[in-house]
Amino acid sequence: MLSRRDFMALTAAAGAGGFLNGAGATGAETRDARRYHLCLNSRAVEEDPDLLGIVRDAGVSDIWLAAFFYGHWYETPNRLREAYARVEASGLQWHLINVPLGHPGDSLGDSTGQTPLTPPTQWRMAVRPDGSRYSGTSLHPPATEENVEAVRALSALKPDCIFLDDDFRLATGPGVIGGCFCEWHQQRFLKKCGYSEKRWEELLADVRGRRFSPVLRTWIDFTCDELTACFRAQQASAPEIAIGNMVMYLGAEKAGIRLADYANVPFRVGELMFNDASFRPVKGKTDELFSALFHRRYAKPDLAYSETTAFPADQLSAGNMAAKLAISTFSDVRNTMFMSGLTPFPKSHWDVLAPAMQKQRRLHERLKGHRPRGPFRHYWGETSRYVGDDRPFSLFLATGIPFEVTDSAPTEGWTFLSDFDARSLMAKDTPLGQGRLVCRLGLGNTSSEMRAVNESLEDLWALKHEAIEAGLDVPYVVGEKAVVCAWYPSVSSALLWNLSDQRETLRVQWAGTTIPLEVEGLDVALVSL
Repeated sequence: MLSRRDFMALTAAAGAGGFLNGAGATGAETRDARRYHLCLNSRAVEEDPDLLGIVRDAGVSDIWLAAFFYGHWYETPNRLREAYARVEASGLQWHLINVPLGHPGDSLGDSTGQTPLTPPTQWRMAVRPDGSRYSGTSLHPPATEENVEAVRALSALKPDCIFLDDDFRLATGPGVIGGCFCEWHQQRFLKKCGYSEKRWEELLADVRGRRFSPVLRTWIDFTCDELTACFRAQQASAPEIAIGNMVMYLGAEKAGIRLADYANVPFRVGELMFNDASFRPVKGKTDELFSALFHRRYAKPDLAYSETTAFPADQLSAGNMAAKLAISTFSDVRNTMFMSGLTPFPKSHWDVLAPAMQKQRRLHERLKGHRPRGPFRHYWGETSRYVGDDRPFSLFLATGIPFEVTDSAPTEGWTFLSDFDARSLMAKDTPLGQGRLVCRLGLGNTSSEMRAVNESLEDLWALKHEAIEAGLDVPYVVGEKAVVCAWYPSVSSALLWNLSDQRETLRVQWAGTTIPLEVEGLDVALVSL
């Protein structure tokens, strides 16, 4: 196991040539290569002695063991010693996962029903803006203190890294403006900011209306300060251990997660489509990719981990789980983290996953550190991060036109906006520049600099045709097929992801040449240009 100092030294040594940043990662000899991790619990390891060998042979190198859950020891340090001894004996590395705050509902999927789903009684319940109460994703004493003590106790095992699961947030789920609205937090907020009671009523109204007002910004900053302080207290309790944060789907400031605060620590990018029903639609796939690309603006590639999750454990097919691996390749996330709560997904999945893991590793080796370029722009602005409803305009990723990620509304190309970012940009007094800004229909009177279209493949095919007619100096997929096309000019290659379940014959147009290729359903193909 690595010390935290060694862990971060490797991070610095890995260089800065990444997709958006450069860094290092947990692992052994080749720490900048694609690695595969699996979250398990010690009981699953005990009850199925063959499991570790199966996942190792499939290509998994690292096992993450469940430890401390919101005031309860899922496994004590002594029991964890027995579990990690089995992991080491199987030739795998081990690390730990804590769930610091809990979840408003069952996010564990414990088939035995024996794991508590709520914190102990000395932890206070949270309060929503409407006054209703719930358990989990809030911070009151003694939550920080007990999590700090848990990290100290676990430090005796000498782990190199502890991930804080995505219940380490202050919102009940994606799109929710978080923070606890109890009287205790109300008084602390008003006193710290010098506000009157009247401003509290103003805040509640702004939360309900998702108005990005000064008082709401101050509340979100206050909430972020609270969560960051809890994170840093756990870091300080065992400075030799790297502490990582699992960030939920499009997780950002409105959930108490000030993303810049986690830019130099292990960072799990947020995904959401945990079952076949949510992942199967084309928009499910593009939303998932959108979230990973957004978070990579902050996460260093070798410190970035996926959230490749099936929940419940048997509800995401092996084929769809294998298809998810492409998301990490496109976004240059160097670590795939498989998870399915406390119940392992079916062992038969590994027969399908193993070859897909090997293929994605080979592709990633060629593309890592190279940035995709293109005229279609991926943008998720401050308004979306602070008050938006987490409904990205993502379907443009399926048009077969190359794209790139930007952290500001650019002045060229076609930039696709969420409803909240579009309204925010239209409200500004300054001109929006020469870039083509695209928003959804239904926002009312849009500015002359804004193009309103349905977020549908049919409308986006029309926009694609218009872009081609205007002249594209990039490779693109010919025709109307749902395909992600990432162009990497620095290695003269394009990576295609067929979003259909069926095999497709695709044609890539580039520099006056048409390149035909066959791509299996949900599979990827690399084209040399």
